[in-house]
Amino acid sequence: MKLTPEQLKQFHEEGWFFFPECFSEEEVAVLRHEAEKIFKQDRQEIWREKSGAPRTAFACHTYNEAFSILARHPRLIEPVEQVFGEKLYMHQFKVNAKAKFDGDVWQWHQDYGTWARDDGMPEPRAMNISVFLDEVFTFNGPLMLIPRSHKYGVLEAGHDKSTTSYPLWTLNHETVERLCNEGGLVVPTGKPGSVLMFHGNLVHGSAGNITPFPRKIVYLTLCAVSNYIRKPTRPEWIAHRDFTPIEPCADDALEVYARSYRQAAE
Repeated sequence: MKLTPEQLKQFHEEGWFFFPECFSEEEVAVLRHEAEKIFKQDRQEIWREKSGAPRTAFACHTYNEAFSILARHPRLIEPVEQVFGEKLYMHQFKVNAKAKFDGDVWQWHQDYGTWARDDGMPEPRAMNISVFLDEVFTFNGPLMLIPRSHKYGVLEAGHDKSTTSYPLWTLNHETVERLCNEGGLVVPTGKPGSVLMFHGNLVHGSAGNITPFPRKIVYLTLCAVSNYIRKPTRPEWIAHRDFTPIEPCADDALEVYARSYRQAAE
């Protein structure tokens, strides 16, 4: 999947781009089912909320076939390769649960701020590209983005270790208010299978989910191979040390897997 010149321009200007329903319901259904199975497991890679509900499943592409295929899918790899102009490796892979009733907030932050401070990533030549596994509404904890905030570089942040179960480098209220007054606020919503890509310095966050509608999203953090991390401090299953360039799979690989998965269950 290639970006048009107009899409590339929007990405560079606004810091994000949205592809509605990029994956079929059949493809998404198998990913959603596998995510639900993973969240029930007792593994070190699964981070939980203070309530005990699942928060994040890291590195599931290393032990689950469906997510291994997604991690190499050309619809996700090709547009990021196009932006950076080189091959990519997987810096991080995770499924964020945003569980119904108990999904906690993700405070306002920049991803590259963490990658630089905690992992020793030299430049913001990495980004998140994500796949909606559930329908994302305005009310079940959608991701909120501040357009054009990526143009300010790495902003001052504090290390918040208490608000949620997961430590995060977060921005203060004054910074967020100033950026919102300048760039506004967007809330991408959409059907399962929709894809969102955004710059590593784009400021974003999400509110808690107190509704009965879960909001699972897969995040691939794809990094230019030349920009590999130098001084990682986090576990390997959070900040990967395998810098092997990703070779995309066939475009129909997930569809073929989903079909065989369904047939085996019948």
